[in-house]
Amino acid sequence: MPDDPGATFRVLHRPGDPFVLANAWDIGTARLLVGLGAQAIGTTSAGFAFTRGLPDGARIGRDEAIAHAAELAASVPVPVSADLEHGYGDDPDAVAETIRLAGAAGLAGASIEDIAHPGTGAYPFDLAVARIAAAAAAARSLPADFVLVARADGVMTGAYDMEEALARIRAFDTAGADCLYVPLPPDLAALRAVVAATEKPVNALASGAFLNLHLSDFARAGVARISLGSGLARLAQASIIEAGRSILGGDFTPLGWGASRAAVEAILAEGER
Repeated sequence: MPDDPGATFRVLHRPGDPFVLANAWDIGTARLLVGLGAQAIGTTSAGFAFTRGLPDGARIGRDEAIAHAAELAASVPVPVSADLEHGYGDDPDAVAETIRLAGAAGLAGASIEDIAHPGTGAYPFDLAVARIAAAAAAARSLPADFVLVARADGVMTGAYDMEEALARIRAFDTAGADCLYVPLPPDLAALRAVVAATEKPVNALASGAFLNLHLSDFARAGVARISLGSGLARLAQASIIEAGRSILGGDFTPLGWGASRAAVEAILAEGER
């Protein structure tokens, strides 16, 4: 872990010069990604839930989620930011406490959603803003730097439209968020509208139609950070599903698809440095 992970993390956020926030779900994947060159690691609520045999959507509690993120932070030499879902409570005070606990755990930052889990419905506008204001105040009270990302998830879940999303991120910006995030706007023009709505860094999700974009396309759109969400975790699951079906049907040849032990161990060693 860096001596000042929050400050190191903040410097990476440069609009128009995005870095990839590589989302990992255990120590091994975090070290592999760092060994491959990742500058920062993000947790993934869905990916971690899968390791517990659970679906996504705040099925894992606050203590376990923060302990998981802290375990990753203690295991890699780059900043780690936590996907803290809705902050594990509806009340702004609960969200503030979540941020304080995340900071105490040595994390460089965290994201907070405006969706009331379990489910896909969004918090009312004023409450959503109050929750981010409380989170921002808690982040600024920490002894070390901490990058707070405010997420407007309603476009992705169908809870509201882009007009509402833009109004929310403007309000989240004013409330003190350090980075703004609207997962899966409908197209590149909508993503550019998100960037234009704030002078602060914007995160984009590499998923859906945005998988066809190159890093340079995100850069031209003014994005500062590209996260992978649960994409890598689901890619791993897809490999297990495909290979597992063949193996359990009697065909063991998929086991030959794997990376060599030596290759994995060499990258893991790089990820520890």
